[in-house]
Amino acid sequence: MGSRCTVFFYTWGVFGERRHGSLSLRYVLLFWAGLACDTTGTLTMSAIAGQSAATGFGIHALTGMAAIILMLVHALWATITYRRGSLQAQRRFHTFSTIVWLAWLVPYIIGMLVGIPAIHLQSVCAIGTSLVVAGLLTAVIFGFDRRKAVHAHR
Repeated sequence: MGSRCTVFFYTWGVFGERRHGSLSLRYVLLFWAGLACDTTGTLTMSAIAGQSAATGFGIHALTGMAAIILMLVHALWATITYRRGSLQAQRRFHTFSTIVWLAWLVPYIIGMLVGIPAIHLQSVCAIGTSLVVAGLLTAVIFGFDRRKAVHAHR
């Protein structure tokens, strides 16, 4: 439940804010909701893993903790940026939002690939696959931004 909740709230916040072009209270609240879901899901899964003999989630735990820290910094920065009210800072904020979302995506994909029995990739393959997916999404998202900027200047 936690990861689906995070996907919903955090993705809605990040891409809604990108589409809107500036930061609003709605998106700040969505970032906090995504962080709360991710933290709750991570703590729940850690408790479950601690009660079993599960191993092999070291890189997933490390990247997951890094993502939660980035999401916390992101939500705090969003709150400060929104409260200060600088329109220029609010308009530029979406680049950082997208980078944090892409960083969060890496442990999300690793967990899926390692944890789903039908797929169950080894950690190294899961890491590589998650980095490739995040890299491709980065190229698509920021490539689209560049194309849009070029067309806007014509």
